[in-house]
Amino acid sequence: MAAGAGADGGDAVAQGSDSEGDAVARAAGAGGGEGREGSGVEVGGGESAASGAEGGAGDGASQPSAAGSGDAAQDSPTDDDDTASQLSEAGGGESSTQDSAADDGDTASQLSEAEAELVAQRIERERIARRKAEKKARVESGAKLSGKAADLLAAVRAVESGAKPAATVFSEPEPPRRPTPEPVRRPQPVAAEAPVAPAPETVEAVRRVLTDGGAPEALAPQVAAALGEGAGDRLRADPWQLLRVGGVRPEQADGFARALLGAECGPDDERRGRAVTVWLLEQAALAGHTALEMPTLTAALAQRAVPDADTAVQNALAEGDALAFQDALDEPGAPARRDDEAAEDEERPVRVLVGLERYALAEESLADGLARLINSVPKQDGSAEDWEGAAAGAGSAAELIRAVASHGLVLHTGGEASLAEPAALLQAARTLGLRAWAATHSPLGRGRFSALLGGSGGPGSPTPGDSGATPVVTLAGLISGAEGPGRDTDGALDLDLLVVLDAPQLDVEAAALVTESLPDGARLVLAGDPAVLWSVGPGRVFADLLAARVCPQIASRRPDPGPLGELVSGIGVGELNQVAAPGKEVVIVPVRDAGEAVHRTVQLVADSVPRAIGVPAEETQVITTGHGGAAGTRALNAALKERLNPGPGRFGGFDPGDRIAYSPAPGRTVPGRVVKADADGLHLSCAGEAVVVPKERVEQSVRHGWALTAHQAVGARWPAVVVVLPGDAAKALSRPWVYTAFSRADRHLSVVHGAEQALPRAVAEVPAKPRTTRLPALLAPQLTTTG
Repeated sequence: MAAGAGADGGDAVAQGSDSEGDAVARAAGAGGGEGREGSGVEVGGGESAASGAEGGAGDGASQPSAAGSGDAAQDSPTDDDDTASQLSEAGGGESSTQDSAADDGDTASQLSEAEAELVAQRIERERIARRKAEKKARVESGAKLSGKAADLLAAVRAVESGAKPAATVFSEPEPPRRPTPEPVRRPQPVAAEAPVAPAPETVEAVRRVLTDGGAPEALAPQVAAALGEGAGDRLRADPWQLLRVGGVRPEQADGFARALLGAECGPDDERRGRAVTVWLLEQAALAGHTALEMPTLTAALAQRAVPDADTAVQNALAEGDALAFQDALDEPGAPARRDDEAAEDEERPVRVLVGLERYALAEESLADGLARLINSVPKQDGSAEDWEGAAAGAGSAAELIRAVASHGLVLHTGGEASLAEPAALLQAARTLGLRAWAATHSPLGRGRFSALLGGSGGPGSPTPGDSGATPVVTLAGLISGAEGPGRDTDGALDLDLLVVLDAPQLDVEAAALVTESLPDGARLVLAGDPAVLWSVGPGRVFADLLAARVCPQIASRRPDPGPLGELVSGIGVGELNQVAAPGKEVVIVPVRDAGEAVHRTVQLVADSVPRAIGVPAEETQVITTGHGGAAGTRALNAALKERLNPGPGRFGGFDPGDRIAYSPAPGRTVPGRVVKADADGLHLSCAGEAVVVPKERVEQSVRHGWALTAHQAVGARWPAVVVVLPGDAAKALSRPWVYTAFSRADRHLSVVHGAEQALPRAVAEVPAKPRTTRLPALLAPQLTTTG
């Protein structure tokens, strides 16, 4: 790893250390892990209720207090270190909001993209549930017939009932006239009413209960929305329902319950056991698990002072709050067996899992959709000779094109340089007449991939009805209907081939929505770099499929070029190598403490990188390990704003010209810039698109964006990146985190290094933490063929 000496007197970019050991030995700084912060509920003097603050059950300081922090509102709640260790939290504790397509700016008359996406997801989940119910329901006589068979059955019944004479029913019909084909219908983005706010009388009833229990009245709208009609009575009857509000912890719910129930309240209360069970499963989902093994769940319940953990789980299952599953365990290396292949009297080892219904439904739907793709023959678009001809002239993409020609599901792995291969596939497919589209994780990724195809990838990129634009969309826009080909009359996406880039960022819910939306005969390519951080949401879809080996896997042989490519490739296999960087592509800036880390970072962004590398400050991105701490995103953004765009921050702390990170929905981030502020709200420019954030949403969805976390930065790249590694970042560092942060740089990487030996140790010894998922076990019995 090439090193640059510390910057003195303003020259922070310099030639430096000759050895990796020297580079990684100098350190300091502070920062706090990149964690999921509380979603607006705080305790005891403003500390986030989800960030580890403990309080006495009946003490006023232990009660949840009003929401208020914009930072907290952008991140999902997590539990303290004990629960994190119990649930094996993945990804080094990192989390944040991820990128997405922005609104069109006319928020006064249309739904926001986040609302449209939520509506689309709800509709899709209902459709999935109906399909599953139809599979299980009894089939009435003739109910499933279609076409000629259905016509004959109707004719027979008509004759039997005397409604029509046999001669007229079975006479030869006149030749049908060919109808005029309808023009292709491209639906507009989902337009439905915004979620209905709780009734004022419901909110008021909840507010009275909260007051009686010593909880902040500001929680009333959230509780009313979570519990629905009769929320006040439900909360008074079961005070632990307060745990349904994000950021509230069991200790705070216990204090609230004690204030309401008095002597009736106890740790062995059945209501408490059920509520804490569901809360732990929610925390597990935030850590990436779709379910928990029974021993892990009961151990976590015991640590939360639930006396009879097994009974608590059974009560939750009986009430429908959670679901239990038994997944068969095969011997390592043994081929997967279908259920009907096992003898009835043969006992197979199983593991018992418990999970929430929403993730169970999504994972089962995903397995069904993937099995349909794997087992079916793709639509014959073009002859075998046509596909072979396309592959012959595609260079390194030939293997990918040949695999896609004959398979419904294909996985493609590689770094940034490998994106040329999916681009070649997309172009070849469209040349053959396929309706081929690509979906990226972020608007910045959309622009980069569009450039490979010769398009702009800007805000004018494909919307429903815009067939001439570059066929690249964001995944969020595709799901919501704001971008892409639209849907056919059956509700399926109007396409033949979908290439999903940044596939490691797919969680089970997004992946299920995509697979269920593909028409029969369509092809799906999941492409991405398996070494980056996994999705913020639960699941590890891409990694599970790679491990399962159920379809063709094409590994790109195109390495990322230059010293940066060499450095990142080494990190991917657990080696932090020293690389030659004659053009100062990689520079190490050692620091002693957090104050110096912030100072050097500002110096690099404002002075040294523009002067020595030629990359302006607005094209340099800072990445650090977390939001909190003396060298977290908050401290760095404050210092960078003071230097690069000072101002009074009259609109929620923002001024025109500020770089921001906009979160249209939890789990996604769109970098942008403040344009202006007026009575309508804060006007932003995000990836070239105009966005207006209403005043009441600014605090929740916008933060300064000169400095981001690695999870916020995934899916995007910048000409220059400054990675800040504070001295207390050791717990947050892992090989995927370092790989993701370092690989965001195109031309130059500066590392403000205060982590000493924690950096090489993380690269060599700390892989991604495991996640408990059911996808492999659900998928294996459904497969008739493997790729």
